[in-house]
Amino acid sequence: MLTVNKERVNALLIGLAKFTASEQGVTRLAYSPLDKEAQSWLLEQVKDLGLSLREDAVGNVFLRREGSDSSLPAVACGSHLDTVIHGGAYDGMCGVVGALEALYMLREAKLKRSIEVIIFRAEESSRFGFATMGSKLLTGAATPEKLNKGGKKDDISFIEALRQWGCDPEKYADAVISAGQYASFSELHIEQGKVLEEKGIQIGIVRNIAAPTRFKLHLQGMADHSGATPMGMRRDALVAAAKLILAVNEAAEDEKEHGTVGTVGVVEVEPGSINVVPGAVTLWVDVRGVEPASIKRTLENIQAEAENVAVTDRVGVRIEMLTADSPVPLSETLAEQTEAICKELGYSYLHMNSGAGHDAMHMAKLAPTTMVFIPCKGGISHNPAEYASLEDICRGINILAHILELEANK
Repeated sequence: MLTVNKERVNALLIGLAKFTASEQGVTRLAYSPLDKEAQSWLLEQVKDLGLSLREDAVGNVFLRREGSDSSLPAVACGSHLDTVIHGGAYDGMCGVVGALEALYMLREAKLKRSIEVIIFRAEESSRFGFATMGSKLLTGAATPEKLNKGGKKDDISFIEALRQWGCDPEKYADAVISAGQYASFSELHIEQGKVLEEKGIQIGIVRNIAAPTRFKLHLQGMADHSGATPMGMRRDALVAAAKLILAVNEAAEDEKEHGTVGTVGVVEVEPGSINVVPGAVTLWVDVRGVEPASIKRTLENIQAEAENVAVTDRVGVRIEMLTADSPVPLSETLAEQTEAICKELGYSYLHMNSGAGHDAMHMAKLAPTTMVFIPCKGGISHNPAEYASLEDICRGINILAHILELEANK
């Protein structure tokens, strides 16, 4: 019988949370020194597993437990260790710690296939403007050059960060994995929503992952003296931007029955002085959903309003597309297998979609992929208040361990 070591799981999650640049929540940005320190600490804690370790050309880490038949494709699992600014201690970390605990649980088990735990780099977009960067690079969905245009003005570029990490951006192609190298991929994660908690369900079985479309809206007006410029003569880029923020919200509201959402998460204003009419504004926009047609309508409505605002407010509006991912269906076979495991263990379950993007959405291009959700308090995530109970976490790890054991013996 497989048994989760709750004390070890708790100690690892608490230990990782200490690697933070902020007093509120956890701030551990991708490719930062804290990111490396947290990973090094974690690897030291699990040395007794005796896993082989390799790091690819873009910093993704692979921890391998060998199976009896090395000629078979391995079974993969894992998640990420980086966080958003003032994030929580569970998003990503439950997936990494859970995968490692599953290997502890399977320590004495005879397994045909090898199991690899992957620690993906830069799943969060907080630092470089792109999400799931490590898995995008690993699956060949992006290049360092493509991912280099989303960084913040006061930070180094992504390519420079790669070099600081010890990677060679010129050799990124060496990191690309081909389809068939893995037999399957599984990711354990907090739901980041309220469905499981409100319905009193213990396990979520993810069937589809919503895809983000991310872009910048660049508005160019005219910077003028705030006291000497009459209201009717202004070309205020921030006033125009405010209208587009509302337009993003309204476009998503029109599609809410299809599960589509829209968010303006960053507003950059120039020159940013109290006595100057804003001359330029950049809005960072995130639109996502599981229905391509609904996403398309939302984007079309935003673009139409951008064109309208350009005329009425006499500002230039330019759209810079950052990424446009497609919604990803996950493995039906693995979902059915997870359902059977839940029934065997007596756990309540729900088949559901993921509104957030995950590394699993890219791994699904390489191998049959599944995700297991556990409840999080109030549905809160990307926030210092993010919380999942140890009981729920360990229940999810138990499911993951059973999945890995079945997959490794196929």
